[in-house]
Amino acid sequence: MSPPTTPWVEHAPIGALSTYRVGGAARWLVVAHRIEDLHDVVARRGDLPVLVVGKGSNLLVGDAGFDGIAVQLGEAFAAIEVLGAAGPDSTGGGAATEPEDAAGVIVRAGAAASLPVVARRSVAAGLTGFEWAVGVPGSIGGAVRMNAGGHGADMAASLVGVRLIDLRTGEDEVVRSAELDLAYRSSSVRADQVVLHADLRLRPGDRTRSEELLSEIVRWRREHQPGGANAGSVFTNPPGDSAGRLIDAAGCRGMRVGTAEVSTKHANFIQADAGGSADDVFALMVAVAREVRRVHGVDLHPETRMVGLPPFADAVEADL
Repeated sequence: MSPPTTPWVEHAPIGALSTYRVGGAARWLVVAHRIEDLHDVVARRGDLPVLVVGKGSNLLVGDAGFDGIAVQLGEAFAAIEVLGAAGPDSTGGGAATEPEDAAGVIVRAGAAASLPVVARRSVAAGLTGFEWAVGVPGSIGGAVRMNAGGHGADMAASLVGVRLIDLRTGEDEVVRSAELDLAYRSSSVRADQVVLHADLRLRPGDRTRSEELLSEIVRWRREHQPGGANAGSVFTNPPGDSAGRLIDAAGCRGMRVGTAEVSTKHANFIQADAGGSADDVFALMVAVAREVRRVHGVDLHPETRMVGLPPFADAVEADL
């Protein structure tokens, strides 16, 4: 692979880009400011794996780092536009469209836009349906890939479609939401596909009531979830139960491994100490999963996206 030019950065500490703020470096980091920067990754990557990094709010990078290319979208991909009433788009700009009789208003959010900003902008525009996202510190692109959600809603509830670039082939396509296999905290968007923007169908609403709802959600999050260096919920909820309840009932609240601790405020959060180790966070996740299995007979599955670390299920089974 020939040495790339800017905006490529060698041995970039991408762990610091995550909300855990721990972990290692990537062989290369590309901050894409133009579509051409993404096509440059396609042309130069060779056999190297690719990791798309959004706000890093659902990411754990092992201390050994990532031997590949991390891609992050710059501010040019953070625009938010109210396109108007839902219906066929004639701009030729890669819009995901809905039937003419579909109710609502289309908001196009760039993949680098933060969820809280989109939530507040949509409310300021007199629209409702995306208030839930004000408490989720991620990006639109990451939220599409994991079908992020909260407070009884998720991306699938309003997503019309997305524009994607495949970092293997360079294919640039519009994909409707029905083709994304959106399910609980998952989608068919692959690790080497970049979401460029998402079209959301929202409804006209009462701005005052929506602003009150935003405040209620922010207040609830502050009261029930910890701040600091964490990546939100560590494990997905098993069917019919809560991962946090299972972890708490297994006696894991406050459990510590090295520089990582299960939050005493919400047992499905893990806090990383300043200057700590991502491998400690991973080891604590494994220890919690083992204890929940021992006590409850339930296997927990990570919601956190992990790179530069062993397969989680194998680690849980090791030496048992």
